[in-house]
Amino acid sequence: MESHFLQSWREEKRSAYLYRLISDCESGTARQILFLELAQSAEQQAELWAVEMRKSGVTPPETYQPDSRTRLVAGLLTWLGPRRLRHILAAMKVRGMSIYNQTVLDHPMPTRLSDVGKRHASGVGSLRAAVFGMNDGLVSNTSLILGIAGATSSSHAILLTGFAGLLAGAFSMAAGEYVSVRSQREYYENQIALEQAELEEYPQEEAEELSLIFAAKGLPREEARQLAQRLIANPDEALNTLAREELGLNPAELGSPLEAAVSSFIAFAAGAILPLLPFFWLTGDPALFTTIGLAALALFAAGATISLFTGRQAWFGGARMLGLGAIAGGLTYLLGHLFGQIA
Repeated sequence: MESHFLQSWREEKRSAYLYRLISDCESGTARQILFLELAQSAEQQAELWAVEMRKSGVTPPETYQPDSRTRLVAGLLTWLGPRRLRHILAAMKVRGMSIYNQTVLDHPMPTRLSDVGKRHASGVGSLRAAVFGMNDGLVSNTSLILGIAGATSSSHAILLTGFAGLLAGAFSMAAGEYVSVRSQREYYENQIALEQAELEEYPQEEAEELSLIFAAKGLPREEARQLAQRLIANPDEALNTLAREELGLNPAELGSPLEAAVSSFIAFAAGAILPLLPFFWLTGDPALFTTIGLAALALFAAGATISLFTGRQAWFGGARMLGLGAIAGGLTYLLGHLFGQIA
C-alpha cells in the first residue's frame, strides 16, 4: 500500500496535469492563465510532498504517469470541455470549477471580505422540482389509468391499479431522490474535508489558489491577493470561502436526503392522485372522460408553469405538454385495448 506522501504527490501531479489540459481548452481566454498558474501551484505542492517522501526514506517517482481514469477524463475534456465535466473534475481535486457555475446575477464579484462567497437565496429550484415532480406523477398515472381503461371497463380495477401506480411511483421517486441527494452530500462533505485538511497543512498555498480564482473573476491581482490573505487568517471563514469559491458549494446548504425524499413523494403523489379522483364517485365512460378532461387541464397548466423556467410563452409550454401527454396516454390506451382483446 503506497504511503500517504506518495498518494498526495500523485494527486497533486494529477491536478497539475488536468489544469494544463483545461488551460489548453481555455486558450485565448482569461481562464487560460488561471489554470496555468493553478498547475504551477499544484506542481509546487507536489514538490513539498516529494520532500516529505525523501525525509521518510522513500524515493519519489521520476515522472508522473496518468492512471486510466485520468486519461479517460483527459480524453473527455478535449471532446466535451471543462464546463460539462466540472463536477467530475472537482471530485478529482481540480479546483476553480466554480467559475463555470456562477453568473454575475447570482454571484457578484467580491470587492471586500464581507462579500466573499455570498449568494442570493432563491426558492426557484424547489418550485421547479415540485412542478416537475407533480408533472411526472400526472403523466405516468394518467397513462397507466388509460392503459387499464383500454383493457377493461371495471372502475374497481382501474382504481386499484391507479393507487398501485401512485404508491409505486411515489416510493420510487422518493427512494431515487434520497440516494441521489445522499450521494451528492457525501461527495460534497468529502470535498470540504479535503479542503479543510489542505487549509490546515498548507494555508499559504490555499491562499494563493484563492487569489488566482478571485483574479480570474476580474478582481485586480494585488487586491485578490490581499483579500485571500485576510480570509486565510480566519480558518472558519477561509474554509467556508474555499468551499464556495473553489468548489462552488455552500457548506450550510448541502441538502437533506430525507427532506428531498419526502418532497418527491408528495409532489409525485399530488400529480398522480388527480386522474384518480373521478373514479371515487363515477364509473364507466363518465369517469374516464372526466379523468381525461382533468388531466388535459392539469397538463396544460403544468406546461404553462414550466414555461416560467424556460422563458417560452405560456400557451406554447402548455400546448406542448398537453400534446406530449396526449401521445403518451393515447398510445397506452391503444396498447391496453390491444392486450385486452388478446386476453
